[in-house]
Amino acid sequence: MDHKAKIQDYIKGDIVIVSGLPRSGTSMMMQMMDKGGLEIFTDGIRKPDENNPKGYYEHELVKSLARNKNWVKDAQGKCVKIISQLLFELPANYNYKIIFMERDLDEVIQSQHKMLVRDGKAKEDALNIRVLNVFKQNLERVHRWVPAQSNMEIIFVSHRNLVNSPKEELQKVNDFLGKTLNIDDMVAVVDKSLHREKSNK
Repeated sequence: MDHKAKIQDYIKGDIVIVSGLPRSGTSMMMQMMDKGGLEIFTDGIRKPDENNPKGYYEHELVKSLARNKNWVKDAQGKCVKIISQLLFELPANYNYKIIFMERDLDEVIQSQHKMLVRDGKAKEDALNIRVLNVFKQNLERVHRWVPAQSNMEIIFVSHRNLVNSPKEELQKVNDFLGKTLNIDDMVAVVDKSLHREKSNK
């Protein structure tokens, strides 16, 4: 049985979710899930660019989750990227395995700011740190709320460890998903040159 068949047999009707704050490494993890053998729920509309040269792996329907949950059934047995703020909108009649990316908040804010500057939506010297508290509150809610849901399992993945020691961190993910992933192909995704904002912490 190949990797895709093994993981499909393990996941069955569950939905694998890659989540986290913006710029926390969710696109990198989605690429890893793809290389690891999961079927990805994406429409390919958002193309790779300077901010994410290897792609976003997104689906436009995810943005409408708060008002439209009809598409969720189509994500069964697949892996989908959902921003952390939308996790609370997931319908309760499905089971979810959530891979949650955690990155130093200073790096998150710097990376998001640089992305907005590149897109012409912010000025270089106008870093918006007001979102820091919003991000902190969101993370606290995720840590408190998700483990309390009977239809959700969650693993927290360190962005820094994933970049610096990918095989070790991915082994935890592999254990979480029933030891069905192709770890070597996933490790090859890491490109340290794309880790452009680094905290000294």
